[in-house]
Amino acid sequence: MKITALIFSIIGLQFAVYSQQTVTDSITHDGIQREYILYIPASYTGDSPVPVVLNFHGYGSTANEQMWYGDFRSISDTAGFIIAHPQGTLFNGTTHWNVGGWTVGSTTDDVGFTDALLDTLAGNYNIDSTRVYSTGMSNGGFMSFLLACQLSERIAAIGSVTGSMTPETYDNCNPMHAMPILQIHGTDDGVVPYTGTTWSESIDNILQYWVGVDNCNTTPTITSLPDLDPNDGSTVEHYVYEGGDNNVTVEHYKVIGGGHTWPGNTFGGSGTNNDINASEEIWKYFSRFNLTNITGTEHLVEDSPQINIYPNPTNSYITVEINYSNRMDYEVISPLGHVVIRGVIRSNNQQIDLSQLAPNIYFLNIEGRFY
Repeated sequence: MKITALIFSIIGLQFAVYSQQTVTDSITHDGIQREYILYIPASYTGDSPVPVVLNFHGYGSTANEQMWYGDFRSISDTAGFIIAHPQGTLFNGTTHWNVGGWTVGSTTDDVGFTDALLDTLAGNYNIDSTRVYSTGMSNGGFMSFLLACQLSERIAAIGSVTGSMTPETYDNCNPMHAMPILQIHGTDDGVVPYTGTTWSESIDNILQYWVGVDNCNTTPTITSLPDLDPNDGSTVEHYVYEGGDNNVTVEHYKVIGGGHTWPGNTFGGSGTNNDINASEEIWKYFSRFNLTNITGTEHLVEDSPQINIYPNPTNSYITVEINYSNRMDYEVISPLGHVVIRGVIRSNNQQIDLSQLAPNIYFLNIEGRFY
């Protein structure tokens, strides 16, 4: 019988060095294999937690197309965040995110899938759980709003490009904290109309909704941006609703004359605005916020949390008992400093499976604390 011992003390850690990677992977959720593409910058080492940007594709598109169309990779290389490009499932033969509106009838649980995907990323990479952001194009923007409403405890800010909120999302929105919202939309969008339709709220409606949720000033500061490309047929006004709870703002880039495109994208084609780069503006906005500063509380940290771990030694599982209600990231570390297991503690009484580890002494790190 093999015996695995755990010692809970601080040691010097050694982590593997990663190179720039694009990784296609999948998880099984609700009995469906769900794929995603990760972009991991060369700066990622696993030595310190990094932000995550969820980048959702549009209706009928794919994760790979969104990686190129709504491209954050060069920004990731500089800023050091991981990008996750999830893949939607088929609905009536077309890839989609189940957000209501024109997707009513879909049975896909995309909020649950996103929640599970974030757990998987936390188990495989050293991510900063206070700095998870969501963005997307069109249906992917709708999906980001859905996450702001239904998974807000894990989302620090969202940025929607040509998306909106369906009536179902609008009527069943229950954010748990002030939510930073950035909306980029063209006034001549012929796919998701700026003024709304039966399956999509108007941009004015969603801005006013989030201004109310965040307790922002109802009168925005409006700045006309320089017309850098007079030939693109559009100009941009930047609306900023300030004064929200914990300095949260609601912001809008109104692309006057713009169509259903991602501004600044060279693949955008007709109707694309070149006065702003949507990816750059979204990251600049995201980088201002995390779950600590938008809630005004320490996220996932308590004074002297009480943790009880047993049995020790063990030959299979350990049980972690903790007097804390939020998710906490953990790592099991080998004597050489290598992370052999990563995961998320989701309950006050959780088992961790160590049965696949070779007999040895291991170290347990929970949210940067060793026990």
